[in-house]
Amino acid sequence: MNIEFNIISVIFLTNNTTFITTTALFLFLKNSLTMISIMLIEDHADILESTAELLELEGYDVTTAKNGKEALVKIQRTPPNLIICDMLMPEMDGLTLLGNLGLQPELKRIPFIFYSAKSEKRDIKIGLDAGATDYLVKPCELQELLTSIKKCLFESESF
Repeated sequence: MNIEFNIISVIFLTNNTTFITTTALFLFLKNSLTMISIMLIEDHADILESTAELLELEGYDVTTAKNGKEALVKIQRTPPNLIICDMLMPEMDGLTLLGNLGLQPELKRIPFIFYSAKSEKRDIKIGLDAGATDYLVKPCELQELLTSIKKCLFESESF
């Protein structure tokens, strides 16, 4: 799939921290303008709904699943541009889902963010060592989630 990734951004450097404000973020897939698609996987309905709504307000096309098993079916049918996934869920947890995606070359390339309440350094290391692109601890600020999404999309080999 030939994908061109365009970003118009302003970068401010303050106290050795880089803040990226993206004013436009577009994917051009097969010569047509398409929204960036995100698969959001979370077993707590209130977190799933509120996070999905916030991402949609930011202009993302969000598909949701309540566990890894449901998500795997949806991802295989329509691969998203990025996956945001809880670590602990019934039926199939996030690590198992990530492992299953890793077995399929066309799905292995999708940037994967763990978004979990598991905050121990050991848990974060396990998630990143398993192949996650990033790991965020819940709860986090919306801006932190948006920055992680943009960073993972920008750094992914699929763009």
